[in-house]
Amino acid sequence: MTWMRWRPAMEEALYAPVGGFYRRPEGPAGHFRTSVHASPLFARAVARLLLDVDAALGRPEELAFVDVGAGRGELLTGVLAELPDGVLARLRPYGVEIAADRPAGLPSTALWTDEVPHGVSGLLFANEWLDNVPLDLGEVDEDGVLRYVEVDTATGEERLGSAVDAADAAWAARWWPAPEPGDVVEFGAPRDAVWASAVAGLERGLAVAADYGHTAASRPPLPTLTGFRAGREVRPVPDGTCDLTAHVALDAVAAPAVHSLWTTQREALRALGVNGARPPLALASTDPAAYLRALGGAGEAAELTDPAGLGAFGWLAQAVRMPVPETLAGLGGWQTLGS
Repeated sequence: MTWMRWRPAMEEALYAPVGGFYRRPEGPAGHFRTSVHASPLFARAVARLLLDVDAALGRPEELAFVDVGAGRGELLTGVLAELPDGVLARLRPYGVEIAADRPAGLPSTALWTDEVPHGVSGLLFANEWLDNVPLDLGEVDEDGVLRYVEVDTATGEERLGSAVDAADAAWAARWWPAPEPGDVVEFGAPRDAVWASAVAGLERGLAVAADYGHTAASRPPLPTLTGFRAGREVRPVPDGTCDLTAHVALDAVAAPAVHSLWTTQREALRALGVNGARPPLALASTDPAAYLRALGGAGEAAELTDPAGLGAFGWLAQAVRMPVPETLAGLGGWQTLGS
């Protein structure tokens, strides 16, 4: 048996140069379905948001689109396909991915990198990235002491280890109090740090994290850490054979002193023109082909905005030295979070 705390075990299982899950040739799409894979409507909505950010920035000479956790470039390629030539001429697209070579077919204008760029102005979009940032778990023992959870990397069996350090204890006290024996904490400080660094890369612009998430008012009573393999949820065993993911404490992640909004994907996508409304039946008699296309699009939109599915994802949007984009401004609720 090899016992480790969850954070290093996840790091090794997901990103090891040899045997890491995200190094596998089939990529994430071979194991789970994200909003990007569900419908091109998602990339179209992100492209619309990018155009709104461009307008709010005064249409700078160089506009950045930064796709963080870019997988095999699906969202990046989809967004570029939706943009007008005048914007493409000013666009500097980045695909940020730690665990994959540059995908074949990616437009030559896109920079493929393992680091979030700094000093750029535009839209930074992280779709289901933070949930794969490795983190530790803790559990309150029978004496009321919060201890790290250790895992056997071969079997997924767990046991309690040492008492948590001062930094994680302080994070839990602020963001995820766990006073009772058996209470579990998923320590979000590593996600807070990488998101703060990503947001700091924007000279001006909008940073959006779209992910499984929760806030202090709705912390889950049970651990959210789980695994996915070949389209099915499986037991989280950190052996490199499955994805490992845990929901994100989005209010803790929010970079302090930045104008921020937390909303659901359902509301955000609706604001960006994606809805599941059925096309008018009259269209079926006047233009049957158009009706079928519209019906298919409505089904895809309904999947993206389903409040019991993808629509329940959280969107954390943070405006950095720029006005709030017009499409999202109508959602209201903008405030300084995480401080």
